[in-house]
Amino acid sequence: MMFKRMKEDIEVVFDQDPAARSYVEVILTYSGLHAIWFHRIAHWFFKKKLFFVARFISQFSRFLTGIEIHPGAKIGRRLFIDHGMGVVIGETCEIGDNVTIYQGVTLGGTGKEKGKRHPTLKDNVLVATGAKVLGSITIGENSKIGAGSVVLKDVPPNATVVGIPGHVVVQDGVKIKKDLNHTDLPDPIADICKSMQQQINELKDEIERLKKERSLEDVHSNLQYIDAEKRSV
Repeated sequence: MMFKRMKEDIEVVFDQDPAARSYVEVILTYSGLHAIWFHRIAHWFFKKKLFFVARFISQFSRFLTGIEIHPGAKIGRRLFIDHGMGVVIGETCEIGDNVTIYQGVTLGGTGKEKGKRHPTLKDNVLVATGAKVLGSITIGENSKIGAGSVVLKDVPPNATVVGIPGHVVVQDGVKIKKDLNHTDLPDPIADICKSMQQQINELKDEIERLKKERSLEDVHSNLQYIDAEKRSV
């Protein structure tokens, strides 16, 4: 059973990563695969209430792979962690089958609350580079989280979420705004900067207008003063 699961994990790498060339390369060099295998061992000890041993194994795995998975997290079959550096998966996370996670992803909490405080990812979810999924929320089946997004609310099945905070742009194949494209995602920070620049330009125009009006007023005042001086002479 154990070797069957390990073989399945390796096959997932070949399915998901076109750069994978051989079994030896995958087994020896794929940190995401190593992190998953270490987690299975740590989780076994965690369920036996050997918390220190479980935590020690998870931290050793983090040292080797750059991926931190709390031993209490529940992970389904065929999870693929691509590259993986900086990935953090919290204690009460629940991850379904056929989930893909890219580097820099955080599945974390929002505070010091007790109980279920980390996300649940249903089957076939994809979480793109640098996304943060925070709190006891549920990401529905077949959903995609765009790169750099911050998701704080539940996501329905078959949805695509982008932005800060995350919002649904596609659901059930119907575009609400834009589909997920790693090279063409909405940039809320750029939108804010653009809006601020527009306001600055409007203020500059207003200042220039006031300067011109003030200059005309000064010229008019000077002419009146000169005219008054001529009359007095």
